[in-house]
Amino acid sequence: MLFLIAYISSVVLINYAFSTAPHLDIIWSAWGGLVFVLRDMVQTRFGHGAMAAMLAALALSYITSDPSIALASATAFAVSECIDWLVFSITKRPLHDRLWISSALSIPLDTFIFFGMIDALTPGVIFTALGSKFAGVTIVWLAMAWRLRKNALAS
Repeated sequence: MLFLIAYISSVVLINYAFSTAPHLDIIWSAWGGLVFVLRDMVQTRFGHGAMAAMLAALALSYITSDPSIALASATAFAVSECIDWLVFSITKRPLHDRLWISSALSIPLDTFIFFGMIDALTPGVIFTALGSKFAGVTIVWLAMAWRLRKNALAS
């Protein structure tokens, strides 16, 4: 439940932050890395319920943020969530691999769609957003792979 609350709160807060202080877009884009990790944790625990969490977060964002930010967020999330859903539904790879594959496909699209729609697609923002998102998901992937190997050795 903690990941679910953190995910919804992070989406709402990051959209609010972009709405109220767009000049700090590099900071907010770094925070975006956390949202992808939280999304993966929600997907892992709630399966397709992650879509309902995304819709709740976007509805709250529309109420609390600039509507253009909420629309950009909704569009980017819709694309990345569909990719996430496809990867989780189709592949039979271990969970940690599905998390990384999903992120490798969805992170660049999410980044370019969101920042392109809010006219903030600068090299600094792209580098920060992609770097933070890939760093976050890689740390989760490494932790999950380590735990899997540790459990296999213990068996």
